[in-house]
Amino acid sequence: MSMLTPPGMGGKYRVTGAAYPRLSRRPRRRRIVFAVLGAVLGIALLGYGSLQLIQVFRGDGDEPRATAGGKCPDKGSGAASAAPAAAPAVVLPQPADITVNVYNATQRAGLAKAVGDELKARGFTVGQVGNAPADFDKKVPGTGILLGSPKTDKAAYSVLGTQLAGDTLQSDAREGADIDLILGDAFTELSPKATADQELALLANPKPAAAPAC
Repeated sequence: MSMLTPPGMGGKYRVTGAAYPRLSRRPRRRRIVFAVLGAVLGIALLGYGSLQLIQVFRGDGDEPRATAGGKCPDKGSGAASAAPAAAPAVVLPQPADITVNVYNATQRAGLAKAVGDELKARGFTVGQVGNAPADFDKKVPGTGILLGSPKTDKAAYSVLGTQLAGDTLQSDAREGADIDLILGDAFTELSPKATADQELALLANPKPAAAPAC
């Protein structure tokens, strides 16, 4: 045995100057793996806790939704949000109850008579038909003017207004409930009957308002 051979190794290992036995410990891989997994789990728990705190301060998921009538259900009631209640039907005057005087403020001959005949065919009561008064003749650049008494039922304006687009409302000192339809330069024709009927249906049965969010 050489004097350079460590005690207890017998003659199996010899130090020759070029090779020698390694005496260092093996790396503890399990501890490293467990440490990495613990760090990842800790980060995940920390992120989840932060998200919960944000939701608490914002109130997400805690406030109940609005129910019909704009009121929110009590917390913990478990009641589902109901669909908004349908708006009540509106009572509108019938076209036959509305007397319309049709006046032509344009340079197109026969326009007032043609429009008056069409309105009569759609159920309206047609009164006077002719050229517009001097205050309006050749002075209406838009589609038309609905002219009536300040006391005229606004629903009557709405019903007549479904027959043409772009009309404006004015009033004068008349006492009767009749309405003048003064046709302007931008007028081409009445709204298609199908379109006017759809607008009348919407007036009579308005869509329910959306429930507000709590």
